[in-house]
Amino acid sequence: MSDRYQEKNSFKEIFQNYIFITIGAIIFAYGLETFLVPNQVIDGGVVGISLILDELIAPIPFSIFLVVLNIPFLFIGYKQIGKSFAFQSLYGIILASIFTELFHHVEPITDDPLLAAIFGGIALGVGVGTVLRNNGALDGTEILATLISSKTSFSVGQVVMFFNIFILGSAGFVFSIDSTFYSLIAYFIAFKVIDIVIVGMNESKSVLIVSDKYKEIGEALLNRLGRTVTYFTGEGGYSGEEKKVIYCVITRLEDAKLKAIVRYFDPNAFLAMSDVSDVKGGQFKKKSIH
Repeated sequence: MSDRYQEKNSFKEIFQNYIFITIGAIIFAYGLETFLVPNQVIDGGVVGISLILDELIAPIPFSIFLVVLNIPFLFIGYKQIGKSFAFQSLYGIILASIFTELFHHVEPITDDPLLAAIFGGIALGVGVGTVLRNNGALDGTEILATLISSKTSFSVGQVVMFFNIFILGSAGFVFSIDSTFYSLIAYFIAFKVIDIVIVGMNESKSVLIVSDKYKEIGEALLNRLGRTVTYFTGEGGYSGEEKKVIYCVITRLEDAKLKAIVRYFDPNAFLAMSDVSDVKGGQFKKKSIH
């Protein structure tokens, strides 16, 4: 029964991934073809390279470049991240290339390059972020970014932006300098939107508090912030004394209030916070406060 449940749960998760990858690929292609490309505001990464080659080598369509140039990165993804990631990325890339061809003849939304950069960047960020959040990628640089992000403190959006600065800079030799600047604007917006979609609007933080007033602080966090806490025992590396440690997870909007509570009970308390990209299970759900 347990194996049947796991198989059913796994199928449901994979099916859900493909649904959201489809949605993300469509949003990506629509933003690219109705905002960016008509205004010569280009994408970055492998997509940007494909657009540059499409401009230089007219007979070969953009969609062919998009699939062919991504194959080496998909192989890296298959080896380093896993089979499901590689196949879901391949599905997303093929779907994106098909929809870019379908949307290529759609009337542009605007002919203002600044508006195109802003709203095109938002559309690309939502599309790419949706795919990345569901274990896939639409661009080879995103696959590399996912690998680098897992081994460093940089977010996926920051790594993608790093690659794109070089690609968009070189695009100035093919398109106009103005187009390059508008493309940079689009990507400063896109990489922030990618992070928002992946992390979520309600970004969470994990908190560690070391204090002799742990009981008072824990009760205050429960009563005044509505967050449950976990106590565990630690030992001071220098003093060798036994210390009680408080652990809880909050949203970024509760950051200031938590610090005020800790300062009120123990101004000398040790407090450490770190960003959390996803929270599931346990008692994270906020309780009623008064």
